[in-house]
Amino acid sequence: MENGCELSSPSSYLSNGSADHDAAVPAMNLESGNDPDLLSLHKLSDSLHKLLVDADYAFSDAEIVVEGISVGVHRCLLAARSQFLHERFKKGNGDNGREGKPRYLMSELVSNGHVGYEAFNFVLSYIYTGKLKLFPVDVSTCVDDSCEHGVCRPAVNYAVELMYASATFQIKELVMLIQRRLLHFVEKAAVEDAIPILMVAFNFQLNELLPHCIERVARSDMESIVLEKELPHEIYAKIKVQRNGFSEAAEPMVTEVDPLEKSIKQIHRALDNDDVELVRRLLHESTVTLDDAYALHYATAYCHPKVFKEVLGLGLANLNLKDSRGYTVLHVAARRKEPSILTALLKKGACAMESTPDGQTAVTICRRSTRPKDYNQETKQGQESNTDRICIDVLERVMQHIPVAEYMSIVPDATPDDIFRLEYLVGRVRFAGMFFPVEAKIAMEIADAEWTSLYKGLASKSLNGDFKEVDLNEAPAFHANGLQLKLQALRKTVEMGRLFFPHCSKVLDKLLDEEPDDFFLDQGTAEEKSSKKMRFVELKEEFHKAICKDMAENKKSGRFPGSSSSCSPRQRIKKK
Repeated sequence: MENGCELSSPSSYLSNGSADHDAAVPAMNLESGNDPDLLSLHKLSDSLHKLLVDADYAFSDAEIVVEGISVGVHRCLLAARSQFLHERFKKGNGDNGREGKPRYLMSELVSNGHVGYEAFNFVLSYIYTGKLKLFPVDVSTCVDDSCEHGVCRPAVNYAVELMYASATFQIKELVMLIQRRLLHFVEKAAVEDAIPILMVAFNFQLNELLPHCIERVARSDMESIVLEKELPHEIYAKIKVQRNGFSEAAEPMVTEVDPLEKSIKQIHRALDNDDVELVRRLLHESTVTLDDAYALHYATAYCHPKVFKEVLGLGLANLNLKDSRGYTVLHVAARRKEPSILTALLKKGACAMESTPDGQTAVTICRRSTRPKDYNQETKQGQESNTDRICIDVLERVMQHIPVAEYMSIVPDATPDDIFRLEYLVGRVRFAGMFFPVEAKIAMEIADAEWTSLYKGLASKSLNGDFKEVDLNEAPAFHANGLQLKLQALRKTVEMGRLFFPHCSKVLDKLLDEEPDDFFLDQGTAEEKSSKKMRFVELKEEFHKAICKDMAENKKSGRFPGSSSSCSPRQRIKKK
């Protein structure tokens, strides 16, 4: 017993969204019996809890900023419960926050890991009260309805965050409790999700947890290339020793470097340096292929999206090739959750129906790594849409086997009315950027990599909503290639929008059924401007009602919801 709290096994108190998640789970059963000392402790705990939750007791003398949110704290109480914070407060008062209170940043207090707002509040509540709260469902479960939430990635990540906070603050009894929870995760979770546990065990030298993590990873089928990339050299060396020990061969290790392995490492190093031209030369100079090196898998996992697209553009990789663990490139992309990478793979023909050896498709991987907090987050004006939800929505649309032709652009080939067509497409892309900025940007990116200079002129302004200043002739491609090039690039953008974001596209269809000039609100006489604004307000309400109706029907039928930005279109429209 330490700090006046007797703790039992972690399974009694910590829940991460499994069947017993809603049960009331106190850290101490102090209400039973008539022991006056226990009753006094219980009352003390409740009184201190008021300092956290009751506005009438908001007498904090400092604040800690977590994920941009300021949390009021009482330094004397934290210093008494945490030697780390005691030493930190003695060193200085931090930056000045609201009302002149000292302000501390969580990112500076915990420098070797991430601690989210919910995890900090969990630890803070324990520091104040000596009691453990339930794990909040929004951040410790995933959005896959078929998952039991026992060992999904959000459950693991939340426990890891708790360990970073409790170990940094040196709350020993909480460290012991979370460590036993993480031991359970190490044995049950996917090996990829054991890596963050290994890292926190290494960072704080958790001697009970660390050997189990090393053994689990060593016994796994995770490629040495991945482990060498993601782990500190000291840990990777220990894993190599254990793997060699598992081998039944009694012969000494071969010290000669395998030429094939050497060539593969050279390709990976070239990708690390963003040098796709060097990759091309290495492929030409050796017998190693892009598939031999799983180079597209590697680029998908670790490279900048621009570099990934250059590798994809080589056209030398089998998009549905499975690596040694049975993962396709799309599976790897689903774990990364970068929309431009996912959509580029789907456009090129990656199969969304392929599953991993344990039966997970790309959308299942996405769902099991996405927290409800992120998936259900409402996009506010000026903020980008949540990429987790965009990835899930795109994959689910493809899983419905909707024919690609259904989403092809309605704009016909060039005619004498090309100028009008150009104005239509320009207006459509502009309004897509205004209503759905993230989705529009993705559609523009995947339309075709060679149109980068063309899109730069559009994206730099129109995606920020400042449409009246956009001059499409600023884009260098327009000067050089003329009307047909403009039409082709914009058509491709619209096609990609229809393919991957059909709900958004339908909203735009209705918007552009009106006369195009009706939406340039800064043009015309004062009376015309006033009339346009009135019509624009009417359309906003119509769009909002239509989208809400679509979302309700999708939910009722069991289909996925619309994209994240379409849930609040009225907030998307920049008032003029």
